[in-house]
Amino acid sequence: MRLVSFIDAQGRVRPGTLEGETVRVIDAPDLRSYIALSPDRRSAALGGETVALRDVRLDVPVRPQRNIFCVGRNYLEHAKEGSKALGLDLKLPDVPTFFTKAPTALAAPDATLHLQARVSPQYDFEAELAVVIGTRCKDVTEAQAMDVVFGYTCLNDVTARDLQRAHLQWFKGKSLDDTCPLGPWIVTADEVSDPHALSIGFRLNGEQKQLSSTGSMIFRIPRLIAELSKGMTLEPGDVIATGTPEGVGFARTPPEFLANGDMMEVEIERIGTLRNKVDIR
Repeated sequence: MRLVSFIDAQGRVRPGTLEGETVRVIDAPDLRSYIALSPDRRSAALGGETVALRDVRLDVPVRPQRNIFCVGRNYLEHAKEGSKALGLDLKLPDVPTFFTKAPTALAAPDATLHLQARVSPQYDFEAELAVVIGTRCKDVTEAQAMDVVFGYTCLNDVTARDLQRAHLQWFKGKSLDDTCPLGPWIVTADEVSDPHALSIGFRLNGEQKQLSSTGSMIFRIPRLIAELSKGMTLEPGDVIATGTPEGVGFARTPPEFLANGDMMEVEIERIGTLRNKVDIR
């Protein structure tokens, strides 16, 4: 099942399921509320009202009630290229490196990202598989972890590299407005047999910049959920970005940062393609 949040002709943001070129409206205030329901109540919430996909605009599929959780340096080749670009020795962590992006960074699929040139000249891209949590949970074991996953979507961890370095901790450089495109929809976990066997890539103006497999993660999804949930409650609708593969802009020779008018595409096998144009002024 593919789930979306959409803006209808009256300007209302509503949740629905995507059925070909038709959206079936879900009887819930928003998609996060729907995800929090029990499986039986989710089935009952699928209504009979439908709208044509062409008549609506897709919004961010789910808006967590708090920051988006992210994982740094979770693909070996990306860790290598980053260390080389910064002139550092490669040292892999024993546990996942977590950071967060503010919810105000979220941006819808196909939305133009309005970024400020005076804030940073070094906006970069990062294609990522995002996990959506479906159950309130804490102290989840690796063996139990996949049971709390609701589904998956695409995420672009747009980053102001100069701010990321200047502030030491990554929150500021990762949390500027419009730097977390998410979508275009959530694919439920039952339709993704193995989330660690998916092609993941990024195109900039049609040119392939990143291309890898989610099987190259250093810390896989069960480990990420187990580590993140230790002593900390995860809520339905929480989003975990699982890291990016090699090929990001700052690690290229010469570095390649985003420019005004660029078109970005994150594509993940079995999930879909997340597109966003950049407006930098």
